Amino acid sequence: MFAELPQTHANQPRSAGMLPRHWTTRRLRSVVDMLVSNVDKLSKDGEVPVRLCNYVDVYKRDVVTPDQEFMRATATQAEVDAFCLRIGDVVITKDSESFNDIAVPAYIAGAAKDLVCGYHLAILRPRGDISGQFLYWALRAPTVAHQFHVAAGGVTRFGLSHEDIKSAWVPVPPADEQAAIVKYLTHANARIDKAIAAKRRLIALLDEQRNELATERLENPNLGWQVRRLKTLLHGIDQGVSPQADNTVPGQDEWGVLKAGCVNGGKYRPDQVKRLPGDFVVPLSLAIRKGDLLVSRASGSPNLVGSVARVPAPPGKVILSDKTFRLRPRDDVDPDFLALAMNSRRYRSQVRQAISGADGLANNLPITELRTFTFLVPPIDEQRRIVADVSRETATILHTAERTEREVTLLQEFRTRLVADVVTGQVDVRQIAASLPEVDPADLGGGDETEIDELVGNGPA
Repeated sequence: MFAELPQTHANQPRSAGMLPRHWTTRRLRSVVDMLVSNVDKLSKDGEVPVRLCNYVDVYKRDVVTPDQEFMRATATQAEVDAFCLRIGDVVITKDSESFNDIAVPAYIAGAAKDLVCGYHLAILRPRGDISGQFLYWALRAPTVAHQFHVAAGGVTRFGLSHEDIKSAWVPVPPADEQAAIVKYLTHANARIDKAIAAKRRLIALLDEQRNELATERLENPNLGWQVRRLKTLLHGIDQGVSPQADNTVPGQDEWGVLKAGCVNGGKYRPDQVKRLPGDFVVPLSLAIRKGDLLVSRASGSPNLVGSVARVPAPPGKVILSDKTFRLRPRDDVDPDFLALAMNSRRYRSQVRQAISGADGLANNLPITELRTFTFLVPPIDEQRRIVADVSRETATILHTAERTEREVTLLQEFRTRLVADVVTGQVDVRQIAASLPEVDPADLGGGDETEIDELVGNGPA
């Protein structure tokens, strides 16, 4: 099991929590040099060609290495000299749509002469008392990250000042403990990632199995079925608006707008909502209601464009966004039958063709194309029988998928708590870390696939 370290009850900043007596806490300004880049995305004659590590590169990656894909631009030689990334740097996001999604870190595990930090980012360059790898994990700890969340200023767009960043407190254990923590958390993170990936693969397989069962019923027509275009099955298609909104879940009495991923994977996701500003005039005609049939118009992944789901319960104060369509079926079309049909192979094939045929809109589904999609449609009574049969046949699959999704959530929560406890010295991982193989800083996702309880000393020796 974990060993507990002796704790201190005083002489530590409140934001740092209770730390071991032999650890210190330091403001960032005392352990790193901070550089805030002003290199833009433009290419100008006479400047030096560079590859830009931009906001998205940092936000979506734990580790940055030169062999990854980067945007090409130019910079002055002075900018290259000042903002060229070095091994051991930690880069954080300094702006965000949400106050609690800011100062997201990435570790620089490899460098190149042309790899330069872009704007909206801050480089934290350790001076010696703290390693870059430990700093990366420390910035992921909720007790440290909370300082940035509180300091972030703004209304619809939030940002951190230089002083906000430099004033943050971070725990600083001795060098040998920093190394042990880095090794342990790198292995732990890799194993948790693999466990989550395995469960997500299972969820995808279950969804595929469920859709195959539905497809079998939908593609073996009986007498009386018709081939009809979607536009003949609907009274109309609604499309919403996307005003500037906070990337936070709205409160009980606040209005929100759906995110693009609200029906990813054929399931309505009530957490995929952004809070609208208090002064926004809400168009009540776009309010989401129980039973609405929603279609994803756009996504970063082509496989998610065209995802379809019904809203199963009253969604609260939420409006339709311009990234989502709402279908209004005619009286002779059962909405649940149409949802099944729009999760079938026939439908997905038409979506793929429509996306690839849209000029410059690789991840968008044009409404003009959607209206022309064809479906095999039985009489309304048979539609309802098919829905009831498929629901009965897939109930176990759906239950397993929902349970697996809950397990993914628990693993993510476990990781957050684990990082918090280890980085703040609530538990001593030195003995466990000593038994683990050395890690490659460029591969936070590496490691053996092992049961989670082995990480806390309960697994095999």
